Amino acid sequence: MADTDAGRGPGPATDGGPDERPPVGVIGGVGPLATAYFLQLVVELTDAERDQDHLDMVVLNHATIPDRTAFVLGRSEEDPGPVLARDARRLESFGVSFLVMPCNTAHHFTQQVVDAVSVPFVSIIDTTVEAARERVPGLATVGLLATAGTAAAGVYQDAFAAHGVTTVVPDDADQALVSQIIYEQVKAGRPVDIDTFRAVAGRLVERGASVIVLGCTELSVVAVDHDLLADPVYLDSMDQLARATIRRAGHRVRD
Repeated sequence: MADTDAGRGPGPATDGGPDERPPVGVIGGVGPLATAYFLQLVVELTDAERDQDHLDMVVLNHATIPDRTAFVLGRSEEDPGPVLARDARRLESFGVSFLVMPCNTAHHFTQQVVDAVSVPFVSIIDTTVEAARERVPGLATVGLLATAGTAAAGVYQDAFAAHGVTTVVPDDADQALVSQIIYEQVKAGRPVDIDTFRAVAGRLVERGASVIVLGCTELSVVAVDHDLLADPVYLDSMDQLARATIRRAGHRVRD
């Protein structure tokens, strides 16, 4: 994957007032609830004492983008890539300083997004990999909980392998349980079977994972609702993207 965090355009201005900073562009709607949680995280994590201390953002909550996992797994011929690229251009036309996309599976289409615009793109994948390596010096093995599409696309496996880190994923039976939590519970607005979730994560730890990456923004919703991040074994990709977004926009993350 390209160094998307570095981007190909200028970063935000940081020497003027907040009104002089261009807004952040958010490619959202993938999925809608995860986008809402991302925005909430950015607000909660920004070191601010008044409205004017927060980030300006332009959010395109495009919920009808074709299903990312279905395309990656060959179950659909509707390609989300061109749609995501078009959304990136629409946000660029607003004058955003950089783009973020709070969806892990959609990062399979990162190159199409990056090629479509001249502003930087901050990758949730690269941000999370960096955070995992900082959390555990000498990290050898991570566990990945994500959609079947993200797991099949190999975006995390490739990013971690570039640093000599092995990624373990659930077996077919456990992946089916993860998919059920993502699609039939979180996306459907139903209660989450948190005991099953913890059991699947525990089996990855038994296989040597010292960090469990929540590589699906619907699982980030689970993390917030069930206070999973109180356990240092869990590393939430959306939490890390929110922090990176705040810093890249020239603001401070709340302690």
